[in-house]
Amino acid sequence: MPEAVIVDAVRTPIGKRNGSLAAVHAADLSAHVLTALVERTGVDPGTVDDVMWGCVTQIGDQSSNIARFAALAAGWPEHVPGVTINRACGSSQQAVDSAAHAVMAGQYDLVVAGGVETMTRVPLGSHRTTGQPYGPAVLARYDGFQFSQGVGAELISERWGLSRTRLDEFASESHAKAAAAIDSGIFDDHVVPIEVDGTKFTVDEGLRRGTSVETLAKLKPSFKDDGVIHAGNASQISDGAAALLITTPERARELGLKPIARYHSGAVSGADPIMMLTGPIPATEKVLRRSGLSIEDIGAYEVNEAFAPVPLAWLAETGADPERLNPLGGAIAVGHPLGGSGAILMTRLLARMRQRNLRYGLQTMCEGGGTANATIIELLP
Repeated sequence: MPEAVIVDAVRTPIGKRNGSLAAVHAADLSAHVLTALVERTGVDPGTVDDVMWGCVTQIGDQSSNIARFAALAAGWPEHVPGVTINRACGSSQQAVDSAAHAVMAGQYDLVVAGGVETMTRVPLGSHRTTGQPYGPAVLARYDGFQFSQGVGAELISERWGLSRTRLDEFASESHAKAAAAIDSGIFDDHVVPIEVDGTKFTVDEGLRRGTSVETLAKLKPSFKDDGVIHAGNASQISDGAAALLITTPERARELGLKPIARYHSGAVSGADPIMMLTGPIPATEKVLRRSGLSIEDIGAYEVNEAFAPVPLAWLAETGADPERLNPLGGAIAVGHPLGGSGAILMTRLLARMRQRNLRYGLQTMCEGGGTANATIIELLP
């Protein structure tokens, strides 16, 4: 079976809601990272087999197969196709997985995978404005429960005994880690600046330096009057995009490109759709079984910080080393542009592995509806 390798990965800075990227259409934001990928690698975009693009809220600005129009917005040849993928928050991680699978199957040999979400322009929950998202049979199966990730986060906190103080400690640590990562310059190699209205935007703007348990204590619970989940220990609403170039080792050599990492293993799993956000636990178990590796073999873990209890419950169940968890901060600190987050996390994981020369890295994300992706990559010499 052919191998799939990642030869480059880029992302935009992550913009906060109504922030620096608010005026940028999702197709143009996507085109920005597609263009950067071509400029950095020298690849002829006309040789790309497919653009596999994650996007969650596929209405308005993000409708009509945003993958196709992203490639056209980048000026790529009209014969280059695009497909838009929706696995909720894991959409662009699924795009990476699907691209690798296509290469490993021998059907493609050069694919761009990534994703986008402009949550300022296409607000979270816009899909609920018309129709019935879940359907009567599903609602009847779960006694009419209106699926809510926030309620799920509260349920996880209760089940794993996670206090508000513990959640707020984790949230403040996310900001501190992200600040240290930005200051160290670790993101500089893969974040591609974008100019909006004459101003160059270079740094994730959701970061709140000095965040502490004390400052977070002032925030009101968001989902229950006596709850523990609030805006400060949940991911930020954001805008952003990311892209990766995936190919075979042989094709990379032909193009004069040096692969960064090998796609080692991938898995997807479902879990309780009411608690909803525990999917990374069985997905991690599944990918480790498939890979033949143990959790101790993995040098860095990126577990998306949709809500603070998600990575903390994952940590408790897997027995993973907390020092290896989200070492560069996460979505609580810098934001979670839904359809782009999977690819963004992959750029972060690659950066950490290269910085510390870590052989294996694992990425996993909770997803609406109770599913989760888990992916293991291997750093190449």
